[in-house]
Amino acid sequence: MKRLLVLTGGGDCPGLNAVIRAIVKRAAQEKDWEVLGSIQAYNGILWEPTEVVRMTPETVRGIHFRGGTIIETTNSGGPFNWPVKNADGTWTTVDRSDEMLRKLQYMGIDAVISIGGDGSQRISQKLYEKGLNIIGVPKTIDNDLSMTECTFGFQTAVQIATEAVDKLVTTAASHNRVFVLEVMGRDAGWIALHSAIAGGAEVCLLPEFPYDINVVKERLEQRFNRDRGFAVVVASEGARPKDGTQVYEISGEVGYENKKLGGIGRRLIEELKAAGFTHGMRETTLGHLQRGGVPIAYDRVLSAEFGVKAFEMVLNRQFGQMVAYQHPNVVAVSLKEAVAQPNFVTIDSDLVRTAQGLDISLGI
Repeated sequence: MKRLLVLTGGGDCPGLNAVIRAIVKRAAQEKDWEVLGSIQAYNGILWEPTEVVRMTPETVRGIHFRGGTIIETTNSGGPFNWPVKNADGTWTTVDRSDEMLRKLQYMGIDAVISIGGDGSQRISQKLYEKGLNIIGVPKTIDNDLSMTECTFGFQTAVQIATEAVDKLVTTAASHNRVFVLEVMGRDAGWIALHSAIAGGAEVCLLPEFPYDINVVKERLEQRFNRDRGFAVVVASEGARPKDGTQVYEISGEVGYENKKLGGIGRRLIEELKAAGFTHGMRETTLGHLQRGGVPIAYDRVLSAEFGVKAFEMVLNRQFGQMVAYQHPNVVAVSLKEAVAQPNFVTIDSDLVRTAQGLDISLGI
């Protein structure tokens, strides 16, 4: 009996369970494969005792529409940066990757499928270079992985953000106010751009294009006749003003390396007031509401395609590669190429031209 280990790393994302279910159901057709799930990404292997679960078609029955992941996830630490507490109470990190590879060999693991975003797939590439038979599945609501036209979870996040814009339009119109909606995306503005177009926002601020507060103010002023009018601004959490910085704080969580972005909505309102904008303003931050809940049909289908393809790549021994969607096909691409450069919004993209054609200001 051959053994496949499946893990989910990074932030949670709508569609994770649908991928897990697809892998398990496809593997069951081969009769000679056993599928194990590692709890909290690589933690389940590195912990003592090991924490893995056997997954069968029965254990994954009906999970495809559930948010989150049944095998849990983490975006802290990892095999190359395992947190260790020193005697004086401070923390350091150690590389446990060789130890983990030996443990996987002892457990009889023939292949690994890692479902995760940019950070997770960078780990996948490093483990592949150390000899691990590994396949990547791209997961992130930020849609910032290259070599794939879309990552699962993104469209659900866009739907949630768009519904928020729809709701804010009605209250903004009722109160003659400007509402700033802060959405996720880290350094990529895809969620903000899609939801601004879908929801009909007047302004959309993206990390890729630092904004001029006076341009934003002028655009919003056009929405008011004396004290009557309203507007909705969609701001990606990584947006920043010209000659300014992103709003973030350093996490105190052990092993968490990313900046904790957040607060652009509040800062934008303060900047607009300082620039002389006098109309009423409020901010709304969606936060983790974009990550949870039921995946929409699009993401369920894409997740199912990714899961089936990932296992078939294991059968074909296409290790060191990642599943990708390149319309209209689901294909295998190089992990190394997929993580070489992030997928960012560019000024010459069709979507930016569409936003500009709709008279949505990017603040530039």
